[in-house]
Amino acid sequence: MCSLGDRTVLEEVLGRCASIPGVDVVVCAVPDKPESETLEALTRACGAEVYRGSETDVLQRYLGAARAANADVIMRVTSDCPLIDPEICGAVLRLRATEAADYASNNLERTFPHGLDCEAFTTPALIDAEAATQLAHDREHVTPWLRRSPGLKRVNLAAREPYHVDERWTLDYPEDLSFMQAVFSEMPKMTRGYMADILAILDANPALRAINAHRRLVSEQ
Repeated sequence: MCSLGDRTVLEEVLGRCASIPGVDVVVCAVPDKPESETLEALTRACGAEVYRGSETDVLQRYLGAARAANADVIMRVTSDCPLIDPEICGAVLRLRATEAADYASNNLERTFPHGLDCEAFTTPALIDAEAATQLAHDREHVTPWLRRSPGLKRVNLAAREPYHVDERWTLDYPEDLSFMQAVFSEMPKMTRGYMADILAILDANPALRAINAHRRLVSEQ
């Protein structure tokens, strides 16, 4: 498994998820196959729960995890985002609750760095999605139906200006991992590594942004 400092990427993501205000339990929804045994052991060592489900029907996997956890609301964070910001996630959760929305996110209109994406939605809305769509894209990516269905109330959390939509803080390519490892190597031990901390590190070390800059330009066009 890939490491960032003294923790694996998964440990970093799970630790940040556990710090999200308003989250009661962290569940790692993994494919139901033998290769997931290592992921399950690491997840449980981090104090999180594990749910195994379909490798390709991720929507069904999420719904199974929600039911196993008896969850009324689901916050979705993907494991390729080790810089996910618990404070931003908590703000999305609060916005959904305040607005009594079926679905909330911070990327219906993108204003945050790519890699701080999070979504919150109700279990009844996910049940509706599971029943309403059989499109492979919808089933693989979990929330497309929730993001387009005319019958649902959706809200979006916008960042405070200036916006940082040109930042790429996610893991898809080897260059992204090199970028993350460089950022973590510059992170002070007492720093939480939230959005403002990362921006300060990058402003102090401009060369770090160049590590995966070409991937940013391709992915964001």
